[in-house]
Amino acid sequence: MAEVYLRRLSRWQAEQQRGAVADVHVTAYRGPAGAEYRDRQGFLNRFEQHVQRPGFDMVVADTGGLVGCAYGFRIARTGDWWSGFRGELPTDIEELTASGRTFLLAELMVLPAHRREGIATRLGEWLLARLDTDLVVAAVDRSGDDGRENAATETLHAWGWSKLGALDAHAASDSGSGAGAGPGRTKAAREVWIRRPPR
Repeated sequence: MAEVYLRRLSRWQAEQQRGAVADVHVTAYRGPAGAEYRDRQGFLNRFEQHVQRPGFDMVVADTGGLVGCAYGFRIARTGDWWSGFRGELPTDIEELTASGRTFLLAELMVLPAHRREGIATRLGEWLLARLDTDLVVAAVDRSGDDGRENAATETLHAWGWSKLGALDAHAASDSGSGAGAGPGRTKAAREVWIRRPPR
């Protein structure tokens, strides 16, 4: 097994690597046969917007080619991302989001052949290690109707994150972001998970 190296990319480097990152996305979230082009284009469109967001940060896992990636950016309480949140935000979370010091973990993906090797955990730790934010959020596909957690929610739960609530399907579609979600993710409401960064 080849050693996996992590490296942080600047905004410019991320833009230069967008094709390789899109390839990882398509393979990590293999959708229905024949949908690869649409899935790749949808990701590239979102990525082009995300890389321009304030506070954009990205870490990739490499073994001579990309095998995983995590990235995110700051979000404001008044932005589109929170507009579809169902219900009222708890007061303490409302205060943290109002401060403008909230970071969205927009994507976390690892190629299937490299899963269960701790790469996702390492990517998440590296990405969040130097944040000066008060709150980290992610939106993921909802767990199954059978009550079992999906891989994304299992990972966030294992990392000590907690579920805050849900975003409406329309808001989830507009945000176009979230960790551990694949093609077709904009068709249903998504769960919002939070974590306060360690100090």
